[in-house]
Amino acid sequence: MRIGCLQFAPQVGQVASNVTRAEAVLAAADPAELDGLDLLVLPEMAFSGYNFKSREAIEPFLEPTADGASAQWARDTARQYGCTVAVGYPERADASEYYNSLVVVDPQGGKLANYRKSFLYYTDATWAREGQGFYGGKLGSFGPAAMGICMDVNPYKFEAPWDAYEFAMHVLRVGANLVILSTAWLTNDERTTFLSCPASPDLSTLTYWVRRLAPVIQADRSAETIVVFCNRCGVEDDATYAGTSTVMGIRHGEVSIYGLLGRGVEELLVVDTGRPAFAKLVDRPAPPTDEPSRGPAEPGPGAEPRPPNGSGVGDDAPAADSPTIPPANPAPSNRVR
Repeated sequence: MRIGCLQFAPQVGQVASNVTRAEAVLAAADPAELDGLDLLVLPEMAFSGYNFKSREAIEPFLEPTADGASAQWARDTARQYGCTVAVGYPERADASEYYNSLVVVDPQGGKLANYRKSFLYYTDATWAREGQGFYGGKLGSFGPAAMGICMDVNPYKFEAPWDAYEFAMHVLRVGANLVILSTAWLTNDERTTFLSCPASPDLSTLTYWVRRLAPVIQADRSAETIVVFCNRCGVEDDATYAGTSTVMGIRHGEVSIYGLLGRGVEELLVVDTGRPAFAKLVDRPAPPTDEPSRGPAEPGPGAEPRPPNGSGVGDDAPAADSPTIPPANPAPSNRVR
């Protein structure tokens, strides 16, 4: 399967400029990389931007269900490249019913799905309603699939137990071979320091994502589950986004990385899951210590990893050990600059 993640830095409320920005990333790609693409995923609320502060602020940018500017871009792009396209957008279902949604269209531009985010972050909660559950079902030629949007991978409202693993358990229940997560995942790190190495992935975010998929890893399935995290990068007002878009495969209890991007680059990641992965994540537990236990550690930071007050996800959250990734960059076929 050839999968593309279009990581870029949209700005809140600048729809036309954001579309141009995304188009520029695609235009910079090697046409050979786009040939034979099966799936292209864009971030959460890709063209509207994400960091709206109120219902009134977002209202001018709401789009009709699977029929606005984002859906039209998805249809045009799907037909152009002959692939399935998924784009996040703010949905107006009726005069007062708004959702944070993800529209998916097939290579002919027909609608495959319109998923509505189920677990709202505090920013979304100012304007959106909760969806009616995570997406699970046959998605075109991909077979059984699951979809979520950003906060969906976290404990519900940061109040559910860490080990409820609501989204990961959903992935297992529907027997998904493909998992699509469109995100606007933040970092809690200090902005200047975080953005000083834009080409480097944020391993804290990557580790957190993997931890939230623990039941899928522990299920030890013989069939591979492909998981796509398409995140945005850049800044909006007080929000700094973590980038690090990743395509991973989970099989036999192992996590393989087919490709990932840096935290601050606007770039198209293209991977072929039929080719060998370039890295595996290795869990290296902290060495034993003679110091008395102070209770479970907070999970590693990431976008939407914790409540906005930074108080942590819960006392039962396990420590997030750092993954080990070989220093070599992905093969040229996995990255398009």
